[in-house]
Amino acid sequence: MSRFRAISFNILFYAWTTVISVIALPMLLLPPRVILAFGRFWVAGAFFLLRLTVGLRHRVRGRENIPPGPAIFASKHQSAWDTLAYIILLSNPVFILKRELLLIPVWGWLARHSGMIPIDRRGGSTALRRMLATTKAIAETGRPIIIFPQGTRTPPGSGRPYQSGIAALYRALSLPVVPVALNSGLFWPRRSGSKIRPGVITVQYLPPIPPGLPRRTFMKTLESSIEEASAALEAEASGSPRNGN
Repeated sequence: MSRFRAISFNILFYAWTTVISVIALPMLLLPPRVILAFGRFWVAGAFFLLRLTVGLRHRVRGRENIPPGPAIFASKHQSAWDTLAYIILLSNPVFILKRELLLIPVWGWLARHSGMIPIDRRGGSTALRRMLATTKAIAETGRPIIIFPQGTRTPPGSGRPYQSGIAALYRALSLPVVPVALNSGLFWPRRSGSKIRPGVITVQYLPPIPPGLPRRTFMKTLESSIEEASAALEAEASGSPRNGN
């Protein structure tokens, strides 16, 4: 039954996304804030379909740890769910993402127009400097910046090194970094859209790391806080109630 529900969600999600993409295409002529508002509408619809078909919900903890001004949000990345969620969890967010994603027809065009920041992983130091300059300009507008410091989705219980890009961003922007833990991979596994299962995904904002720490200290603090909190959320989920916000 759960597999049938997951397949039903995928069918409805891609149909919903197709309709939204067609409607959104003319928005390339409109200001970025309009595109972001429409993006929130798209994600809200997708999450409604998740609740309706699969019974998958989410809850958020630690909102008191979100700084009042601009900040970098360094998030654990376990699932496709994460790439959707922050569009509605944070106000007017900007993602740092792989340059290839901006080449996707319609979606990529809209993402670029709304201010998302591409990074060319094969571009070396030149690409990194370009990304830092773009991010600094956006940070000055007060928009929250989201980065997945491991660079790609990492299943629960597995390890992947934290990339140096987050350290460069931390040093260049001199902003607090909010570590974010989650357990989405338990419910929506990587590359397993047909195995989405019911439950409650938990997202937890952790105490921000202040600017100015030495690189080694920063990286160790970031990794340990995210990994320990995510492991705790994964352990908790095994006995969590099937409801949420």
